[in-house]
Amino acid sequence: MEWLVDHKIPIGQWAKAFVDWLTINAAWFFDFIALVLEHVIDAVLWVLQTPHPLVIVAATVILAWFVRRKISFAIFVLAAMLLIINQGYWEETTETLALVLSATLVCMIVGVPIGVAAAHRPWLYEALRPILDLMQTIPTFVYLIPALILFGLGMVPGLIATVIFAVPSPIRLTQLGISSTPKALIEAGEAFGATKRQLLWKVELPYALPNIMAGLTQTIMLSLSMVVIAALVGADGLGVPTLRALNQVNIARGFEVGVAIVLVAIVLDRFFRKEPASGRE
Repeated sequence: MEWLVDHKIPIGQWAKAFVDWLTINAAWFFDFIALVLEHVIDAVLWVLQTPHPLVIVAATVILAWFVRRKISFAIFVLAAMLLIINQGYWEETTETLALVLSATLVCMIVGVPIGVAAAHRPWLYEALRPILDLMQTIPTFVYLIPALILFGLGMVPGLIATVIFAVPSPIRLTQLGISSTPKALIEAGEAFGATKRQLLWKVELPYALPNIMAGLTQTIMLSLSMVVIAALVGADGLGVPTLRALNQVNIARGFEVGVAIVLVAIVLDRFFRKEPASGRE
């Protein structure tokens, strides 16, 4: 076996050379991306942190009522947000929300069009499949290293790592929804003279909407699962006190932050989850 080890394929050196080339030749591009993403995150943070926390709580409860039309959900949102404020994690929660919402926005903007294109071009999806598998299975710390080199410390590399981890979900589910559109619906649209664009907007996307919404909620959950990883590269939010609790073996703080993360996950999931039909005609 020694001869095989002695002739090691320099995969790591190739990756390092590629990142070095990007650092030298495409620094302007990554600086531009970082600037845009910083503005997006700052805008979300400004919306969440400028008003008094109780104003945000009241607005969220009202929005919960209009979205679900359930008083029980509105009361749960009120109780969850007041508990987070009571535990002293409001600022960290808003920072986590800014990261999660920004990452989800980027994932959906990138993932849905790619999923549509992959559904219409089977060869493209076959080419994307191993890449998507790699993005979701490779250890997160591996691509945190080039993210740090290209974007530096802060919220941006955390957002980039989150997007890399979460974007396969909207791509896969959008492709599944579009490709599973019944041929009868497509043929009916074509019989009425619909163009390809009209078929996409009037037939395929409405039919695939439940899958797209499932991709949205899955993206949110995957983004929340990255809050601790993002804290390792300087991203603010609930991941910071989680890491401190881990380093100090502080059970009380760890449980408090864990409850806050769970409450945020439940609220976001209920906001964006598509309710099943009641079954009554």
